[in-house]
Amino acid sequence: MQAFREFVLKVHQRCNLACDYCYVYELADQSWRDRPAAMDRTVWQAAARRIGEHARIHDLTRVDIVLHGGEPLLAGRSALIALITDVRAAVPGARFSTQTNGALLDAPMLAALAAHGVRIGVSLDGPPEHHDRHRRHRDGRGSHLLAARALRLLAGHPAYAGILCTIDPATDPVAVYESLMTYRPPAIDLLLPHANWANPPGPGYAEWLIAVFDRWYGAPRRETGIRLFEELINLVLGGTSRSDQVGLSPVAVVVIESDGTIEQGDSLKSTYPGAGATGLTVFDHDFDAAARHPGIVARQSGRAALAESCLACPVHDICGGGHYAHRWHPGGGFRNPSVYCAELRRLIDHVGARVAADLRGIRT
Repeated sequence: MQAFREFVLKVHQRCNLACDYCYVYELADQSWRDRPAAMDRTVWQAAARRIGEHARIHDLTRVDIVLHGGEPLLAGRSALIALITDVRAAVPGARFSTQTNGALLDAPMLAALAAHGVRIGVSLDGPPEHHDRHRRHRDGRGSHLLAARALRLLAGHPAYAGILCTIDPATDPVAVYESLMTYRPPAIDLLLPHANWANPPGPGYAEWLIAVFDRWYGAPRRETGIRLFEELINLVLGGTSRSDQVGLSPVAVVVIESDGTIEQGDSLKSTYPGAGATGLTVFDHDFDAAARHPGIVARQSGRAALAESCLACPVHDICGGGHYAHRWHPGGGFRNPSVYCAELRRLIDHVGARVAADLRGIRT
């Protein structure tokens, strides 16, 4: 049984934006409607006790706590600090992070979170004309101005974790990358939109990613970290991955919803209603019970969870079948290739060729 090392706390179930690709609000699973808007103290204290118990049983030296939503900053400064204090009392070595759309990240919020050791990432999809295509308020107004303000506030700050960017192949990839770099991010996460065989994506993702990879990899100095590319390079060189987008490393993440229910990864909400449910709560169950859940066992079983066609592919150890949610087919569950299979293969072959060429150059 694989221990959990990352715990996602859904501190606030609602959001102040209405991004059209959001897997929580816009896709298949609408269970957020039946849950409390904000996590109550009794919930986070119960979760903290369970996390502390899990860390002691499995002798974990590192535990990551992600404050998530919806938009986590809607919980407010006082609630967030109370939660962090309570969790840290039960899990002394916990490391905290949060991912925000930036709308509520002002100087007082930044100071409060940073004082309690919270690392902060901001979601930004490129320059205004690209970002505001998808990440808008409910009345249609774009949100780039607010995200940019937050990133200017974070630039150079020790709490700055980086930028999360969801890929849109209709945008100019190099323009998007260079616009993100104006905010001096220490790291960038490039995410494929959550799609599956019932709702397949359009074309162009491989070309978009390859263009950004070439711009990033060919730079005269290291400008930032891009997790997807770094993980692929590690895998091409025979290493392992810490990402759930590629590779065969077991998933070590679990979600605690605002009402205390324990769920699998949020991304499964993009497939069908109840896909991430376990039937467990932090009030009545420990995390070992969650680790034994068949859905979580499947996500942790690596090669054994791959489709036959994946196992026959020469890069399956690198691809890892792609993101688990992207494998879902309404007639065949999750034992399928990623709906991005062809795109991932082109990207992996390109990254492998660039790395191999550099290694040949070193040897000669």
